[in-house]
Amino acid sequence: MNALGTPPAALRDAQALELARIWIAEPGLHCSLRMGPYADDGAAGETAAWGVILADMAGRVADALSAEGLGARSGVLEALAERFNAEMASPTSELRGERGIEAN
Repeated sequence: MNALGTPPAALRDAQALELARIWIAEPGLHCSLRMGPYADDGAAGETAAWGVILADMAGRVADALSAEGLGARSGVLEALAERFNAEMASPTSELRGERGIEAN
C-alpha cells in the first residue's frame, strides 16, 4: 500500500477530522468518506459543504498540476470543470456507495 502522509496541520489539531480517502485499487477508484460533519445544517448544509470541499480540492489539484508545468491554474481549473461535468453527465464507471463503508 502506498499511502500519503497526514498534513502537519491535522497532526497539530486535536479537533482534526479526516473526511475522505481516495484509492486506485483492483483496478478502480475506491473512496472512504465521512458523511455527517455538516448535518446540523440539514441536507442542504451537508450538500453545500461537500460542494465547497470538492471545489477546494479542484483548486489544490490545479495548483499542483500548474506547479508541475502542466498549464496555468485557470486553464487547468477549466479543464477539470469540463471533465467533471462530462463525467457527471455520462459516468465512465458504475458508481455506488454504502453509508459508513465505501463509495466506488
